Amino acid sequence: MTLRSDVAELLAGAGILDVDVDDAVADEHVRSSAYRRVVSVTASSRSRDLDRAMVATILRDPDAIVSKGAVVDLVDRIAMKASGPAEFRRWSAELLPEIDRLKAQGCRQFIRRRIHDWLFYLSVEDGHVPTPAELAKATDWMQRFLAEVSTSSVVLALVAESANTKKTRNIAKNRAGSRKLKAR
Repeated sequence: MTLRSDVAELLAGAGILDVDVDDAVADEHVRSSAYRRVVSVTASSRSRDLDRAMVATILRDPDAIVSKGAVVDLVDRIAMKASGPAEFRRWSAELLPEIDRLKAQGCRQFIRRRIHDWLFYLSVEDGHVPTPAELAKATDWMQRFLAEVSTSSVVLALVAESANTKKTRNIAKNRAGSRKLKAR
């Protein structure tokens, strides 16, 4: 398969007709935008049957940064829709063989870390109270996300005490004073 045929197939499969395939092939910015639109359409579908094939196609892109960005966007979107950690774990396990084919080790590790972060977050949302050691394994990005969105006073207290950055600790501390928090 060629980059041109991959881009054309992805756009057609998502029903996106207003992107010039030749422009997308020639310009990684146009292609990145096109991939994100494909991801948006795919993520909004109820069916997850085509996700692995789409990820495999995107990861064949010669620009690892472009493909990483699109796959991370998909991971984020699916995680936010997941009913819990078990559902997300099953879904992400289907993608791991494709992700492991990515030649750029740093991009491969970044995607795997994002999946780990979302599994951590979903388990916390499902009622798991993390330990400081578990929080330490989450990226600074996920720690800040927890500080910004968690409604659990226990979780916010942990983040306020143990997060890696002062800014994240302060966000959690300030939010912990909110009256709209759950005790768990």
